[in-house]
Amino acid sequence: MKRFLAIVTLLLLCEVGIGQNRWTIQPDGKSIRMDATTVSLPHSDHVEMSGKMMAVVLYWNVNDEGRFGLDRSLVFPMLRTIPNNTHASLMLRQNLDLVAQLRINNNNRLKFTTRYVELNGLMRVVEEHKSGTYGLEVERTIFPTMEQQMMCEHYILRNTGTIAYALQIPDLQQEITTDPKRGVKGSYKVLSQVKGGGVYELQPGQSVECDLVIEALNNEQQSVANLDVKQLLAEREAYISYIDNNLVLDTPDDVIDTEFRYAKIRSSESICKTKGGYMHAPGGESYYAAIWANDQAEYVNPFFPFLGYDVGNESAINSYRHFARFMNDEWKPIPSSIIAEGDDIWNGAGDRGDGAMIAYGAARYALTRSNKAEAEELWPLIEWCLEYCKRQINDKGVVKSDKDELEGRFPAGDANLCTSTLYYDALLSAAYLGKELGKSPKIIADYQRRAKSMRAAIESHFGANIKGYDTYRYYEGNDILRSWICMPLCVGIYDRAEATMDAMFKSDLFTRDGLLTAQGSSTFWDRSTLYAFRGAYAAGYADFITEHLAYYSNRRLLGDHVPYPIEAWPEGSQRHLSAESGLYCRIITEGMFGIRPTGMRSFELKVEIPSEWEYARLKHIRAFGGDFDIDAERTAKGKMLIKVTEQGGKVQTFTVKPGAMINVKL
Repeated sequence: MKRFLAIVTLLLLCEVGIGQNRWTIQPDGKSIRMDATTVSLPHSDHVEMSGKMMAVVLYWNVNDEGRFGLDRSLVFPMLRTIPNNTHASLMLRQNLDLVAQLRINNNNRLKFTTRYVELNGLMRVVEEHKSGTYGLEVERTIFPTMEQQMMCEHYILRNTGTIAYALQIPDLQQEITTDPKRGVKGSYKVLSQVKGGGVYELQPGQSVECDLVIEALNNEQQSVANLDVKQLLAEREAYISYIDNNLVLDTPDDVIDTEFRYAKIRSSESICKTKGGYMHAPGGESYYAAIWANDQAEYVNPFFPFLGYDVGNESAINSYRHFARFMNDEWKPIPSSIIAEGDDIWNGAGDRGDGAMIAYGAARYALTRSNKAEAEELWPLIEWCLEYCKRQINDKGVVKSDKDELEGRFPAGDANLCTSTLYYDALLSAAYLGKELGKSPKIIADYQRRAKSMRAAIESHFGANIKGYDTYRYYEGNDILRSWICMPLCVGIYDRAEATMDAMFKSDLFTRDGLLTAQGSSTFWDRSTLYAFRGAYAAGYADFITEHLAYYSNRRLLGDHVPYPIEAWPEGSQRHLSAESGLYCRIITEGMFGIRPTGMRSFELKVEIPSEWEYARLKHIRAFGGDFDIDAERTAKGKMLIKVTEQGGKVQTFTVKPGAMINVKL
C-alpha cells in the first residue's frame, strides 16, 4: 500500500506540471541518485554540506557528453577576514580536477562519462572510461570533515577492462597563501594535496584508493592532512547514522519521509564550533559563526530537543546565552544578530520584532528540552523579552517593531502580524514554563491575561478583508495578500482559518514554488511556505495540505535543485540555508502530529493526517526528557488509535476522532 500510494502521488505530481524527476530514492530508503545515463543533459546544481569547522558548497555539473565537473566553494568560518563582519569567513574556490589528470600507460587522453551522482549527507559520484579492452571506473566520495578545517574526497579506482595496465595517479600539492592584510590573524594557508599518488599495476578487477584533502590553517595551526581519510569518512557516516536513528518519520509517502530525513541532516550539520561556543549557521556562503533572532532563536532551536542531538541543543542554549548578554535596563532592543564568533553585533534593520522571536523560541525550547537548570537560566531572558514587547504595544493593542524578519525587503508597517502572533504564543509558553519552575501565580496569571488581550487585538487590528478574503492584513494600510498571514494558524488561532487557507492556497499568492512573499511579486521565501504548511495541518486541513506538501517535497528532494528546503528566489539563488530545514521538520512535529509543549514532561497531541493514510508514526522522539514513539492508525470504525510508547516505560493508548486533542504526560 505504501509503495502504491507513493506511485500514485508521483503520477499526480507529474500531471500538475512537476515534470520528470531527475532523482530516485534508492532501496535503502536513504540515498537519492541521479542516473546520468537516462536523464536529460546537461545538468548543473549546487548543494551545501557542513562540519563544525568548515562548509563547502559543491557547484557540480554533468555536461552534454556526460562528463562530471566540480567547483568547490570552501568556507572556513573561524578564519576571520577583514572587515570582521557578518560575511567575514575565509572563502575561496577550488576546482582542482584529479580525474582529468589520471593516466593509463602514460595516456592522459581518457574520456570519462558519468554513471550516477548520489547524495546521502555526502556526495558519491561514479564515472567510467571505456576504450576497447581498457576500462577504468572512478568512484569518489566527497564530504566535509566533522571536526577539522578540512574537506576530503576519497577515490576508489578500479580496472574494469580485460587487460592489465599501469595507472598513474598524480602526486599533486598546492598551497595558497592569503593576503596578510585581509586576515584577522594575518595570512591563512589553504593546502590541497593528493594522498596515495603514484604508479600502480592493476589487473582486471583490481582497485587502488587515494584521497584528495583540502585544509585551511592560520599561522598558529599545524596541518592534520595525515589523518586517515577513511576514519574521517566513518565519523561523517556515524553522524548521519545518529540522525537516521532518531526522530524517524514513517508514513505511506516515501518522499515526505525521505525529505524529512534530509531536513534533519541539513538543519543539524550546520553548527560552527566557534570561540564563542557552538553557533548554528544558516550557511549559504554568507552566514556563519553568527546567530540571528529568527533563524536560530525562532526557527531551529525549538526543533533540536525533538531530535536529541547534543550539539544542536548546545548550540541552542548557547545562542540564548549570547542574546541574554544584551538585556538592559534602558529597554533598548536586543540586537538582531550576534556575529564574528560572538565578538560583534549586527543591528542594521533596527528592531525586527526580535524580542518576540527570542521569547517565542526560548520558551518553547525550554519546555521541550525538559532541563530545569537550563530553563531557570533562560527564564530572565524570556521575562525581559516579554516585558520589552509589552512596552512596544501601541494604542491598537499590538506590538510595534521597525521591520520584520525580511528587514525591509517588503513593507511591514510599524506593527506587523508576525511579531504580535509570536508574542502571543510566547506568553502562553511562558505561563506553562512558569508553572513548571514554581514562579509566582501572579506572574503566570498576568501572562495568561496578556495572551488573551493580544489574541483579541490580533483579531481587531489585523483581521480584515483582503482581495475578497476574510483573512488578515499584515500591517495597517496593507491591501494585498501576504505570505505571513499563516502565522495565526501556527499559534492556534483558527478564527479565520478557512478564509486564510483560501487566501494562501487558492489565490495567485500560491505558485508551484510555494507562497509568494507578496501578491503580485515574483519573490518567494521557503520559510513562509513551510510555516503555512505547518499552520494548515494544525488547523485541520490535512487532506488539502498533504497534496501540496507532497508536491513541495518531491520538487525539493527529486527535482532539479536538491535535496533540501531553500532560502529564497531570486535572492541567494535558492541557497540551502539550514534553519529552513528545521522549519520543514516542524511541519511534521508541530503540524502533522500537533505536538505543543504544555510542560517539561507534558504536551498536547493532535494528529492530523490525510484520510487516505492508514497510519503515521514518529519514532524515537527525544523531547520532554524521554525517548518515545507516537503511532497513529485508523480503526475500522473511522477513529484513530494513538499509542504513545516510552522506551522501557509505559504505553498510553487513546482512541479518538481524527484530529482530536489529547493531553499526554510522560
